[in-house]
Amino acid sequence: MRLASLLTAALALAACAGPAPTQAAAPDPAPAEDPRVTVFTNGTIYTGLEDPATVTGVVVYPDGRILATIPPMSADWGDDTSEIHLVDLGGAYLYPGFTDAHAHLLGIGQRELTLNLEGTASVAELVTRVEAELQGLAPGEVLYGRGWIETGWPEGRMPSAADLDPVSPDNPVILGRSDGHAVVANTSALKAAGLYHITGDPEGGKVERGPDNLATGIVLDNAMYPLTQLITDPSEEDVRRAYEVGAKTYAARGWTGVHNMSVPRLHAPWLQSLSQAGKLPLRVYNAYDENGFDIAAGRLYETPTITNRTVKLYMDGALGSRGALLIKPYADRPDTSGLALLEPEALHNLMMDAKEKNVQLAIHAIGDLANRRILDTFEALGYGPDLRWRIEHTQVLAPEDIARVGALGLIASMQPSHAIGDLHFAPSRLGLDRLRGAYAWASLLASGAHLAGGSDAPVEVGSPLIEFYAAVARKDLKGFTGEGWHPEEALTRQQALALFTSGPAYAAFQEADLGTIEPGKWADFSVFDRDLMTIPEGDILSARPVMTVIAGKVVWRQDTDVPEEGAAPEGEEGQIP
Repeated sequence: MRLASLLTAALALAACAGPAPTQAAAPDPAPAEDPRVTVFTNGTIYTGLEDPATVTGVVVYPDGRILATIPPMSADWGDDTSEIHLVDLGGAYLYPGFTDAHAHLLGIGQRELTLNLEGTASVAELVTRVEAELQGLAPGEVLYGRGWIETGWPEGRMPSAADLDPVSPDNPVILGRSDGHAVVANTSALKAAGLYHITGDPEGGKVERGPDNLATGIVLDNAMYPLTQLITDPSEEDVRRAYEVGAKTYAARGWTGVHNMSVPRLHAPWLQSLSQAGKLPLRVYNAYDENGFDIAAGRLYETPTITNRTVKLYMDGALGSRGALLIKPYADRPDTSGLALLEPEALHNLMMDAKEKNVQLAIHAIGDLANRRILDTFEALGYGPDLRWRIEHTQVLAPEDIARVGALGLIASMQPSHAIGDLHFAPSRLGLDRLRGAYAWASLLASGAHLAGGSDAPVEVGSPLIEFYAAVARKDLKGFTGEGWHPEEALTRQQALALFTSGPAYAAFQEADLGTIEPGKWADFSVFDRDLMTIPEGDILSARPVMTVIAGKVVWRQDTDVPEEGAAPEGEEGQIP
């Protein structure tokens, strides 16, 4: 079918289908280098819709909006394609752009640039890696790393200062657990931070101590602050480099967007300038720390691909380090119920402030009591779904609270990979009875809640394929599932696709522009080499990204890592419309 006939037929079909969420009007004249329309074809294209579920081609305006979709048919482009920029998918599978609805872009970049302890398999290996990393460091220089998690370690415990001290007599060592809510420090670091002998704990924090009342090395949540002061603050250049590396890493994994959590206010103009220089090949939806109310309220430092309207709050810590706030004590540590990082009265006041300033809240809550306090406060204030406030993680709910999330109009921003990692320790932390309300994706959906899927990288790997697999399999990466792990909470393929496409779009007020492949929306696509909607669940982990497209421009391509023809080169403003 020649181009003129193709476009005529496609536009007629689009018109018959009724108005799109954003009308596909002709774009205003734009200074695009390539005035041709772009056509993505020769692959299977999933729209994210129920009907049509698939199409044969997508036609994209030069400004990056979708002009039309081509229904399943045999498209003969003829010999003359001078009128179009044809992107041959080579039989690959194209989906609406996958967005990570909860990640820490700075941490992702820093993980690539510093001591990355991800995958460390034992206390012994951790000590060996620390010893090797210390070679060449000057005495007194602080060693910092991140990414360890003790789940599955043969020692069956967290590391301690006693493990680290023999190999680090001359250097403070501070190693962050993967969840970011705990560190292990050696005695040198504990003494330098003033934590070794001190007896009291700060509000919302804890220093683990031995029978002699001396710190053992594990420090949780708010108590970590004195240790972080020992670490040299990264320079502006370091921060910019980490953001750039994080964004490129994510584009290469197939993500087209990220909801960037806990952003320091200082970083706002730096992110803006990186975006304007074409060095952030992602759509970035920022959730600032509590000091960012003014940025989110004023929508400052935005670009065509950066949005600032959200503030991140913390109710509690993490389940693995027993900082998650529970209604009843931990099954394996009856002496604690977790940590409250934000009390109900303070939450009430912050909610009122956010409502007045038209700021969206994204509130970290893992334990069932932390989640309940959000629900109770939100309900008491009489707020509703128009705010689209989010509970980040929504990890453990009392079963009777599950229906309240959707009824109140709160968004459950959840990370499937947490479930397949936590299944190795959550039963001991919670007991089997409380697992009924843990990672309850299907129950939340059935109750009418909106879900948005993410990874929480660098806590987790940050792979869209791992997250998709976790959502549909609810098993660990080896196919294991545990007692009481409620396989009925797994999602269907279509639900999992929505979790990372239309779900994040709704959570970011962007459903008119993103989330499905329809005329008028941005042409953001994730392309993989396998059909995630039909292959056996175990094969999802073997899939590979092929291409990442933002606003019709290929920002990453397998084996080349070079922008497609027509995309602005690195360093040139206006790479992505």
